[in-house]
Amino acid sequence: MSKIEKAFQNGKAFVAFLTGGDPSIAKSEEFILQMVDAGADLIEIGIPFSDPVAEGPVIQQANMRALSAGVTTDSIFELVESVRKKTEVPLVFLTYLNPVFNYGYDRFFNRCHALGVDGMIIPDLPFEEKDELAEVADHYRVDLISLIAPTSAQRIKQIAKVAKGFLYVVSSMGVTGMRSEFKVDLKNIIATAKESSNLPVAVGFGINTPEQAKEIASIADGVIVGSAIVKLIEKHGDAAGIYIFEYVKNMKEAMTGD
Repeated sequence: MSKIEKAFQNGKAFVAFLTGGDPSIAKSEEFILQMVDAGADLIEIGIPFSDPVAEGPVIQQANMRALSAGVTTDSIFELVESVRKKTEVPLVFLTYLNPVFNYGYDRFFNRCHALGVDGMIIPDLPFEEKDELAEVADHYRVDLISLIAPTSAQRIKQIAKVAKGFLYVVSSMGVTGMRSEFKVDLKNIIATAKESSNLPVAVGFGINTPEQAKEIASIADGVIVGSAIVKLIEKHGDAAGIYIFEYVKNMKEAMTGD
């Protein structure tokens, strides 16, 4: 069992996302540790990229702020190295194929393994073209996490069958961003995925209120929140830590009924 899978062993997992380097590398570290203290079970760190096609305006702007501040892929690796001295919480990168390709697959995943990155999410990597990258990720024991969109049942089973870490079910069609309701049949998507995999299933894209977190946690193994956290960083900047802590704590408590 991977470290990521273990994050789902103690009840419903809360997965928290931020864009690395927004507003600074030092603040990203502070915010990550605040989220862990508040109950986050797994942290997703976005590696800034100039064309994040799966992201809505909130996370797009966070990418631009980080890039404008001079954040690079190496900066994010340095962030992980520092965070790893303070917590063993599972860490997952979210980025696009271009930064990984430019860094070099072998070099990138070797460094992930050396510094303690447990998983990788690449939204623009087609399932049919993932084998080359998956081979390198497997070699360095980094889970390449699969996204499952609201598509045909046959495709869901195909993706779930070979997945690693956890299954990331996309709650809505379109890009990331806060939503007031979810129009896809998540219960059936999750059931279909679990028919072909024993991995935990977490749902993301649009979840932003405790009520939504509680609802999703009733049918899934975990809840993923990104835009709402990034929005707090956008609003409060360097002072966002306490707001992030309270938000994550409230979301986690809503999921677990504490």
